[in-house]
Amino acid sequence: MERVLLVGVNLNDGEDYLASLEELSALAEACDMEVAATVEQTLEQVHKAFYIGTGKVEEVKELATECDADVIIFDNSLSPMQIRNLQEKLEKPILDRSTLILDIFARRARSREAKLQVEVARLQYMLPRLVGLHAALSRQGGASGSMSNRGAGEKKLELDRRVLEKRLSQLRRELKEVGQERETQRKQRMKTGMPRVALVGYTNAGKSTLLNAMLDLYGADEVDVMEKKVLEKDMLFATLDTTVRKIAPTDHHAFLLSDTVGFIHKLPHNLVEAFQSTLEEAREADILLQVIDYSDEHYREQIAVTNQTLQKLGADGVPMLYVYNKADLVRPEELPGLAGIEPDQLLNSLPVVSQDGIYMSAKKQIGMEELIELIEKKLSGDYRECVMLIPYTDGRAVSYLNEHGVVHDTQYLEEGVQLRLQCRREDYQYYQKYIWQES
Repeated sequence: MERVLLVGVNLNDGEDYLASLEELSALAEACDMEVAATVEQTLEQVHKAFYIGTGKVEEVKELATECDADVIIFDNSLSPMQIRNLQEKLEKPILDRSTLILDIFARRARSREAKLQVEVARLQYMLPRLVGLHAALSRQGGASGSMSNRGAGEKKLELDRRVLEKRLSQLRRELKEVGQERETQRKQRMKTGMPRVALVGYTNAGKSTLLNAMLDLYGADEVDVMEKKVLEKDMLFATLDTTVRKIAPTDHHAFLLSDTVGFIHKLPHNLVEAFQSTLEEAREADILLQVIDYSDEHYREQIAVTNQTLQKLGADGVPMLYVYNKADLVRPEELPGLAGIEPDQLLNSLPVVSQDGIYMSAKKQIGMEELIELIEKKLSGDYRECVMLIPYTDGRAVSYLNEHGVVHDTQYLEEGVQLRLQCRREDYQYYQKYIWQES
């Protein structure tokens, strides 16, 4: 296991750099690294050549030797020049926060699409950082732009750049093909007329746990529930692949629930760009469930990061429900209306439904019914209550409405099948000729 030295900088810009440094430590552990020590420095502005001050560079070098660190990781994105200068001075491999996140994504990607997206993001990040990688090779100037007049280092650099750019073009073509397949699947799901609900939020907030809890309780096909579950683990970026599952609660509308990749502070722009097609599930959803780790003292900052990322994706206009997860791990006085409740009575007092969302526990499956009710209420504007009388000759309409609507009562009359139901506006208009009575 690699031992790493972490370096954090306080720029007095209002950000909690200690929380960010703590998160960097969790990212390193998620990458199977052991944190040997941390170094902090307060600066008015970053050093152009080394990011940290020249005196601090010497301190970092000494500490890296003392704690036998293999790698030094900075909690910020470094410029190509800064990486080159730091490697020369510290004589150790240098990583920044963006590189570390990209490395985690590369390790965790499972589907073909995720692997392509991560490789695109890594190559985009590497291209401007090729300068200095071949500093050991000789350099000589050339009057013309031909390869023959360049030094060995410049030749190697140019060849690497061409290889990377060629690979990047190939990946983008493949990604476009996969994106077209995903778009076809998305259009097929849209044809079902089933509402779409997307889970979004900070990494490790409990999105996968909530998806699995939904499958346990309301999975459309109980036989395949275990196969349809996703990995849930107390780790940053445990899952990267977007999954879509049908949730069919009794006496409620069925809906498609998608689990998207988690967000994080200082998420590399290249990653957001690369995962655009995957994250379109959030942009095109009828409702977003923002899952929040309410037990984390920095949950407000995490909500802000999620909202900012959704805005970049153009999904900030989608109706949202706030799911304050892991509420069983906080003190009662931190929950709305529960001040004075004894800690040992907290579980009996959950869930708490408030104006801005629901406080619950997905792991203990506390608050699941209430969450379903909130989703139904949020979707209610798209539904109509009515009674339809459908002739026996149109059995397909009866099957469709039973699957895509909520049927409260069925009667078999001489004229046909009478359904008292709630259905989507689109279905209401399509089957308007069968409407016998409006509720």
